[in-house]
Amino acid sequence: MNPIFYAFAILLFLAVVLALEGGYQWWNNRHGPSARRIESRIRALSAGGQVHKDRLTILKNRMLSESQTLDKLLMRLPRIQTLDLWIQQSGLKWSIARLFGASLVLPAAVLGAATFAPVPTLFAALGALTTSAIPFLYVSRRRSKRLRQLERQLPDVADMISRALRAGHAFSGAIGMVSTEFAEPMGGEFRITFDEINYGVSLNEALLNLATRVPVRDLRYFVIAVLIQRETGGNLAEVLDGIATLIRERLKLFDKIRVLSAEGKLSAWILGLLPFVTAGFMMVLNPSFLDVLWQDPAGIKMLQTLAFSMLFGVMWMRRIVKIRV
Repeated sequence: MNPIFYAFAILLFLAVVLALEGGYQWWNNRHGPSARRIESRIRALSAGGQVHKDRLTILKNRMLSESQTLDKLLMRLPRIQTLDLWIQQSGLKWSIARLFGASLVLPAAVLGAATFAPVPTLFAALGALTTSAIPFLYVSRRRSKRLRQLERQLPDVADMISRALRAGHAFSGAIGMVSTEFAEPMGGEFRITFDEINYGVSLNEALLNLATRVPVRDLRYFVIAVLIQRETGGNLAEVLDGIATLIRERLKLFDKIRVLSAEGKLSAWILGLLPFVTAGFMMVLNPSFLDVLWQDPAGIKMLQTLAFSMLFGVMWMRRIVKIRV
């Protein structure tokens, strides 16, 4: 065959391969794992706290919502950055717009489903209104779990930094070692701090940002100890060893108290859920049995008294079983 045809076929093949490779590289740079990791770091840094406002002007537009109109509306709300930081502390990749959207969609869905069930309109509306708090409770639960994980990892972090200092490494280098050696979530938080230092933020400011992002009391002790040592001098390795020992002893005491109070917490959950479970079974077995509670004035007064008594009892039992160490 004609050599020109073979050359054309080879060039066409190379062009297709290069086009596919270029398309993949473009997609990977925009939506790949590295891009997502960089975006998560930028979002965390923008929610971190104390970097100057001129650095955050562009980043804040990406934090709240992808829609510019919705972003402008959200920016008018008071303490919206505090709410975004609260979401960041949970470790979720949610935005404020998604959180508010879930809080609006759930009540509408529950209210629509309640129209097909033999439930009074008032109780259906109250139940739907209650479901609007589920996304916030979910974020709060994830945040509490993540903060507990950070607190558990902190003694090992202090030990590792202390050993790195004894080996002759600089403090910023020790932070870099923690960011690469430790698992999430502690590794990610110290990675953000290490990146801030590399970006030109002072060490004191980067540590203060770390304490802002991670509201753990022991971590604040760690930050305060480092800041004081930088001002007054001293053996930072010995200070960190003392902090690690103190945290471990406090966690041991906390675990003992948690075991002793487990029975009380279980009793509180059972007593709190028992009336609702019993009422649900009654409505399933005999729907008209409880009609007197919301049709008769005396029944309405009983429900009001019951709700107040249960609320008071839940708060009291929570105060009893919640012991701070």
